[in-house]
Amino acid sequence: MIKAVMVMNTQGKSRLAKFYEYLSVEKQQELIRGVFSVLCSRAENDSRLVYKHFATLYFVFVFDSSENELAVLDLIQVFVETLDKCFQNVCELDIVFNYSKIHTILDEMVFGGQVVETSSSEIMKAVEEISKLEAASNAISLIPKSASGWRSR
Repeated sequence: MIKAVMVMNTQGKSRLAKFYEYLSVEKQQELIRGVFSVLCSRAENDSRLVYKHFATLYFVFVFDSSENELAVLDLIQVFVETLDKCFQNVCELDIVFNYSKIHTILDEMVFGGQVVETSSSEIMKAVEEISKLEAASNAISLIPKSASGWRSR
């Protein structure tokens, strides 16, 4: 099971942190600091971590013994490839200013700590569908057009 996904820059600033098992805010911050201070160290309990460094960002997945390290490394690659497709060569600012879309992409890949999709093209199809639905729901007005000309008596 995936326990957490983090993206942080080379200065240790967390740009994305999603936890799939409950940790208090203090424990979350402690884990983030610990991961950055020694990226190759082990987290608490039987947790393991795999990370990949791209430009100024570290993509880190924390997981338990039920996951394969090479499979998680491949999952990081799929995550970054999908972000690249979505943002044409993703950078730190894309993550900062498109936080909701990043979470949507991650939610299509990992749900409740379980990997549900590993195909970048399938993930992109789902994200495009969600974007269309969001655009359509934003276009729906809650006030009917006929009510705008209504006058009180």
